[in-house]
Amino acid sequence: MKYLLSDRMQGMEASAIRELLKVAQDPTVIAFSAGNPAPESFPIAEMAEISASIYKNSPSKAFQYGISEGYPPLRELTTKRLKEKLNIGKDFDQLIIVSGAQQGMELSTKMLTNPKDTVICESPSFIGSINAFKSYDLNLKSVEMDEMGIVPESLEAIVKEDNRVRFLYTIPTFQNPSGRTMTLERRKKILELARKYDFLILEDNPYGELRYTGEEIPTIKSLDDEGRVIYVGSYSKVLAPGIRIGFICAHKDIIAKMVIAKQVSDVHTNQFFMMVAAEYLEKCDLDQHILNVRKLYKNKLDLMAGCIEKYFPEEVIFHKPDGGLFLWCQLPEGYDAMGLCKLAGEKKVSIVPGRVFEVDDKEISGTFRMNFSTPSDENIVKGVEILGAVLKEYLKNNKPV
Repeated sequence: MKYLLSDRMQGMEASAIRELLKVAQDPTVIAFSAGNPAPESFPIAEMAEISASIYKNSPSKAFQYGISEGYPPLRELTTKRLKEKLNIGKDFDQLIIVSGAQQGMELSTKMLTNPKDTVICESPSFIGSINAFKSYDLNLKSVEMDEMGIVPESLEAIVKEDNRVRFLYTIPTFQNPSGRTMTLERRKKILELARKYDFLILEDNPYGELRYTGEEIPTIKSLDDEGRVIYVGSYSKVLAPGIRIGFICAHKDIIAKMVIAKQVSDVHTNQFFMMVAAEYLEKCDLDQHILNVRKLYKNKLDLMAGCIEKYFPEEVIFHKPDGGLFLWCQLPEGYDAMGLCKLAGEKKVSIVPGRVFEVDDKEISGTFRMNFSTPSDENIVKGVEILGAVLKEYLKNNKPV
């Protein structure tokens, strides 16, 4: 039977990352393609104890419907933590709990855009957000980045010519996939352009607390004094991704409409895990836990970077970030990383080609992303050595496009 699909879904395809993750489920594959936290980073003992207490003392509350804004204690604790740690939250701001940061992108798009409106994304950018934007039949435009983040001149050139820009989507800290961090000067300039040309900023910050070197940089939201920035955060990278708990801090007028949008989406985020997260924040030391996670990931990052320096050909350039979960690599000019990724897969090592992070994923790209948080130390060493041999073979047997 032939099914008639909506126009907005006709051109949609499965996320390349999700498909690569399926391949990575093969235990014989060394997966540098995922973006998962390390399993050993999960606070399992504490969460088991909290869960048992909830089952014993508050089962009705855990299994009953909740409010769309989110479990009140978790909202209060998250609001307090954002203010204390990141100076986020003005008098006009409110907070909603969402089912992972991904829902934050989808709800923001749903309530702020009409078909053919323009959304600007960094080049490259997170594929999950790009697909959310595409599903609403939007006009997506890429803005150039360099090592300091978004290039303001590139952004201004776009907004000058397009009066249908609704918002700029940015991951300014340890960007996925590039690992880059936008400088404070650039953040101020981008906020200034948003005021000048009257567009919003959707700031995605899932990795902000995973800094291993360098100094903290204020979020764009903390610089916002008029409600122009929608801030999306998550407990996925500091607690566990499977609990699917994210949060949005934005002007109360935006949150009010977002609550309605969420009501027709999933009613509310998982009540049980909101309660678990709230109990964890109240009774456990999240800051110390994050310090432990930082130490774990810094060691993994240093190990992978050292192995790359040892095994990769010199002509392959890589960017070592100050935090986050990813290394970004660049082949010599003219080479396509898609072929490299297929060859690596045949050798049981999975990496992600850079083109899947572009608005136009058909363009040839010589970049690829590697994740260091998920694989074991042993597999980091083994996988990078294999990948180094694959790179030498690929560059020897293939010519630039």
